[in-house]
Amino acid sequence: MRNEYEDEAFFQQYAQMPRSQEGLSAAGEWHQLRPLFPPLEGKSVLDLGCGYGWHCKFAAEQGARQVLGIDMSQKMIEEARRRNSGTGIRYQVCGIGEYTYPEAAWDCVVSNLALHYIEDLDTVFENIHRTLKEDGIFLFNMEHPVFTAGVGQDWVYGEDGAPLYWPVDRYFMPGERITHFLGCEVHKQHHTLTQILMGVLRAGFTLEAVEEAEPPTDMLEFPGMRDELRRPMMLLVRARVRG
Repeated sequence: MRNEYEDEAFFQQYAQMPRSQEGLSAAGEWHQLRPLFPPLEGKSVLDLGCGYGWHCKFAAEQGARQVLGIDMSQKMIEEARRRNSGTGIRYQVCGIGEYTYPEAAWDCVVSNLALHYIEDLDTVFENIHRTLKEDGIFLFNMEHPVFTAGVGQDWVYGEDGAPLYWPVDRYFMPGERITHFLGCEVHKQHHTLTQILMGVLRAGFTLEAVEEAEPPTDMLEFPGMRDELRRPMMLLVRARVRG
């Protein structure tokens, strides 16, 4: 699997993003994602595609006794260890598809903006179900199918440079989509909403929440943020393991 985050130029551009510099407070989806977390006091938490480790640090601050963040990018893991280390937090260079997923090992599995890089979501969902304890929570946020089906994942612009509309094509044709982000060619995987939600259900989960990310009102004056109300960019899901 490709890993653009190991590209030095890309990584340096990523480091300049507000969410990279300021953490969860600068993430437009955080006001919706945070309430979906279960109580973490004394719990064990696995973060798939942990990036800088912001959610790992949050889990530790909420009282989690054990937190493991995995990411296939060595650069990301190094940054996570530098920025968001703490008691009970471990980081490991490992891909989501390569992790061993020990049976009934975790109370909560979280993944933020990583699963849209995964081709075989069904297998990952099954592995996550296996590694969660009874009554465990799987919480993820990924790019919305309307976003990944966007043509070049960009707007069509008018002559004045203003975005006119968001074009969607080949929605029911899952697979690789190539876009340009932060000056780099980025390879993602498009999945339909049906594939994502039915994959969660087939793996044995009970769906508890499905939300589409909307920017908070206090961010609407940021450049381009009001346009985020014109189409969904992210899909947030909370699911539970039932005994």
